[in-house]
Amino acid sequence: MRKGLILLPLLALTAACGAVPQAQAPQHQAAARPAAVTMATRPENRACLANLGASRASFTPLPDQYYGAGCSAVNAVRIAALRSDSASLALTNLGPVTCPLAESFAGWARFGVDRAAQQILGSALVRIETMGSYNCRNVAGSERRSAHATANAIDVSGFVLADGRRITISGDWHSESPRVRQFLTTIQGSACKRFGTVLGPAYNAAHRDHLHLELSGSAFCR
Repeated sequence: MRKGLILLPLLALTAACGAVPQAQAPQHQAAARPAAVTMATRPENRACLANLGASRASFTPLPDQYYGAGCSAVNAVRIAALRSDSASLALTNLGPVTCPLAESFAGWARFGVDRAAQQILGSALVRIETMGSYNCRNVAGSERRSAHATANAIDVSGFVLADGRRITISGDWHSESPRVRQFLTTIQGSACKRFGTVLGPAYNAAHRDHLHLELSGSAFCR
């Protein structure tokens, strides 16, 4: 685990979820509160960082960022890679996420996705493709802030296996292959045990191409 805090720019990634991006972009103008205690020095967060490090994830703790208008990235990390039982797992398009979300995501990637890939598809996982995490925006069709606005959600769009196969939510959710369908159903079910809210293609058209994973909520799985 990297102990040094590196101030990295937080980009409002253009993830899906059918959400409405904000016309203004205060998130590009704000800076960390000067007097704020950083995540790595806040006692209540040390356990999360320790657990994430124990998972052998490659990550950097980030300074707290407050962007106004209900948008922030507090207690956040930037994950460069995760680990399966025996290999590194690459990630794409993933921005800042809160440490608790990162911890759950690391466990799901290893125990939920990689093991399902090996058992059902006969090949290990090597990469998880995402459509982003932090994004200062509302839930689609509402005035309520999305979990993405506080770095508490990740949109997962696809998976690449060691044998070269690429399985995507948009292209393979209704695959002709029973095993591929079983794999996607299995990993969604696994996600529902680790995250408070999991939304996929069965929820609405806005989620036809990804699985929305967030910690908040109470076993809302669609």
